[in-house]
Amino acid sequence: MDLGQVASFIAAIVFAILAGFLIYPLIRLGKLFDQIAQTVKDTGDHAIPALDESVTTVKKVNQSLEDVNDISSAASTTANNIGALTDLYGAVLGKPVIKIASAVYAAQKTVKDFVGKSDGKSAESEAHSESSENVHTSSASSSKE
Repeated sequence: MDLGQVASFIAAIVFAILAGFLIYPLIRLGKLFDQIAQTVKDTGDHAIPALDESVTTVKKVNQSLEDVNDISSAASTTANNIGALTDLYGAVLGKPVIKIASAVYAAQKTVKDFVGKSDGKSAESEAHSESSENVHTSSASSSKE
């Protein structure tokens, strides 16, 4: 064995040792990739049911919102109908009721004025006699002092 063969033999041994040291990190890296692949698979297995559940929840919320929209549109229609009915009653019954109320008021005022004038003369004479009596009593009390 000459010197060149010994050097190449030593180089081969060093290369084998170096390859042995490099194989271990590569094996560990392969195991890491296997774990990453398993984690991604597990995440996908857990994410798909969660996504399905969220889709179901969104569908239920959308259905509830549609129900709320139906209820609010019905309430709006009801409010419009009540407004129209109120306007109709106001137009149909408002003017006659106002006329009846004004006629009743006019009749009351006429009756009060008529009754007041007939009783008013006797009431005025009584008020006048009472005021003259008060004058007589006040003058009598002032003379006694």
